[in-house]
Amino acid sequence: MSDTSRRPRKPGKPYRRPKKDPVRVLAFEALRAVDERDAYANLVLPPLLRKAREKGDFDGRDAALATELVYGTLRRQGTYDAIIAACVDRPLREVDPPVLDVLSLGAHQLLGTRIPTHAAVSASVELARVVLGDGRAKFVNAVLRKVAQDDLDGWIQRVAPPYDDDPEEHLAVVHSHPRWVVSALWDSLGGGRAGIERLLEADNERPEVTLVARPGRATTEELLGEEAAVAGRWSPYAVRLAEGGEPGAIEAVREGRAGVQDEGSQLVALALANAPLDGPDEKWLDGCAGPGGKAALLAALAAERGAMLLASEKQPHRAGLVAKALHGNPGPYQVIAADGTRPPWRAGIFDRALVDVPCTGLGALRRRPEARWRRRPEDLDGFAPLQRELLRSAIDSVRVGGVVGYATCSPHLAETRAVVDDVLKQRADVELIDARELLPGVPELGEGPDLQLWPHVHGTDAMYLALMRKVG
Repeated sequence: MSDTSRRPRKPGKPYRRPKKDPVRVLAFEALRAVDERDAYANLVLPPLLRKAREKGDFDGRDAALATELVYGTLRRQGTYDAIIAACVDRPLREVDPPVLDVLSLGAHQLLGTRIPTHAAVSASVELARVVLGDGRAKFVNAVLRKVAQDDLDGWIQRVAPPYDDDPEEHLAVVHSHPRWVVSALWDSLGGGRAGIERLLEADNERPEVTLVARPGRATTEELLGEEAAVAGRWSPYAVRLAEGGEPGAIEAVREGRAGVQDEGSQLVALALANAPLDGPDEKWLDGCAGPGGKAALLAALAAERGAMLLASEKQPHRAGLVAKALHGNPGPYQVIAADGTRPPWRAGIFDRALVDVPCTGLGALRRRPEARWRRRPEDLDGFAPLQRELLRSAIDSVRVGGVVGYATCSPHLAETRAVVDDVLKQRADVELIDARELLPGVPELGEGPDLQLWPHVHGTDAMYLALMRKVG
């Protein structure tokens, strides 16, 4: 046998170690956590960024780019999948998920940012070499060079069906939403192309950070003294932070006197608190209190009237978050871990009750863009019985003359009006209150008596609220 160990290497380029780019590696790690562990980007990304800063790998610009890469890729995933599918020689489901994540990150840099084409391709290939190996990096290079042959508008013309042929699929590809979500949102809006396009576009925009000044503990004037802070649009307790504002750097937030809370959630709590009531106003209930944002605002509003709040949350770890949010409240409150469908409290003892029920979360797709790809139409069947039971229990929990609020962070008709209608058909002891009258100055709340908020109209999550009074 001949000795081959001493044969000279074939001529060619010397091997070069891949250059590790901390920003893109971190973005890839965040996307893998979202895919592999069903994690949420808004929970995964902050600790990754904090660790990178502590190691000295990141500055503010790096953190901003990593955030844009992660959220931009997740928001546009459906559009990018359609484009990548047109550039590979196999069904997309046969592409390994880590490879698809690198391709999607590359597609976003090419089609959704101002990063130059050559830089976007070369950075993505280097990332592939680091996290996938040289072999699959060649595949990434070949695919992204095809993607780079056109801009986003050009690709959409090629991969999306014409609107006149298939309106829902056209909107699904153009605006990167599952087709069933497009259909459901369109039904909730009540038809018309302009409205659904504005809503889908709003879902793909970066949401503002909104703070709440908890009454008796902080004021909007205090928060407005912070850099980049402006007044909220609708809630008297809301303050918005301009892009780049960091809530954790604000003293009132660190101390729990203020919190991060979408203005739609604030309005739901305010509407319940403002509902007219005959008789005592001493005991309030938040029957689905986790993670505690609405409970903290309700408890502060209750304290101003000398009332107490019972905050109930089924999951113990979420009940712990509620307790943390309410710590320091100026009035009496209690936090318990309990199942709202089998409550430990006696019936008819509360004056006001809110149930912000578990739902698909289709109203918060700006903040959790990955949720649109996780949810399925059959999820509605899983939530429906629980939503109805929680509403029935809340009605049972208030006295005659008491007020109940049913809220969801979803505009889907199956989670909103269908639930309220079904429960009220079975009960003669409840009447609906016109919730719109309790939010004066807030426009376009729907036909009533319930109300629906919208990202493209109000700049809030798509919160739904029905208010009802127990009459017998």
